[in-house]
Amino acid sequence: MIQSSKPAPGASAMLLFARNFFRHPALLGSLVPSSSFLVNSVLDRVNWDRAGVIVEYGPGVGTMTEKILERMRPDALLIAIELNLEFVDFLSKKIDDPRLRIVHSSASGVRDILAALSLGRADYVISGIPYSSIAHPLRREIVKQTRELLHPDGALLVYQFTKTVLPYLESHFASVKQNVQLLNILPARIFYCTP
Repeated sequence: MIQSSKPAPGASAMLLFARNFFRHPALLGSLVPSSSFLVNSVLDRVNWDRAGVIVEYGPGVGTMTEKILERMRPDALLIAIELNLEFVDFLSKKIDDPRLRIVHSSASGVRDILAALSLGRADYVISGIPYSSIAHPLRREIVKQTRELLHPDGALLVYQFTKTVLPYLESHFASVKQNVQLLNILPARIFYCTP
C-alpha cells in the first residue's frame, strides 16, 4: 500500500502560516498561529448568548475562527475579514459553515462590508491584525470605524504582542481593560474595549 505524502490539515495550516510569515512578516506578526491558551483567553470574554453578529479581523488559517464557530449560537453570523488571498482560499476550503462569511478585504473597509451584508452593527469584533506594522492613519481609521459599528453593549477584543494600539483604543473607547497571556509564542496582550 502506498502512503500519501500529503500533510495533515493541521500541518498544512502551519506550513501555510509559516510560509506567509516569511513572505509578509509585517502582515502576520508571528511565525506560528495563536495558542489554544490565547484563543481561550480572548473568547472567554464574549457573552455568547448575546453575540449575534461577530466580526473577526485577520482570521489567518482559522485558529480563532473555528473556536468562534464552535461557541456561536446557531443563528449567529461571523464575518471574517482577511487581506491575504491565500488565507481566504484556505479558509473557504477548510471551513464549511453557513454562519461564516469570509471577505477578502482590509479591516479598514469594515463599515462598507457590513453595509453590503445588510448588517447595521456588530456585537463583538475580535482583532489579531498586527497594529504595530499598520500606518498611523490607517490604524486610527480601523479603531474609529470599529467603535462606530459596535452595538452600545458590544466589545472589541484585541490581541497583540505590543502596546502600539493602546493609545488608539483609549482615545475611542470608554473602557479598555488589559490582560497578558504568557502561554503563547510570543506572550500576548489582550485588550477588552467597550464603548
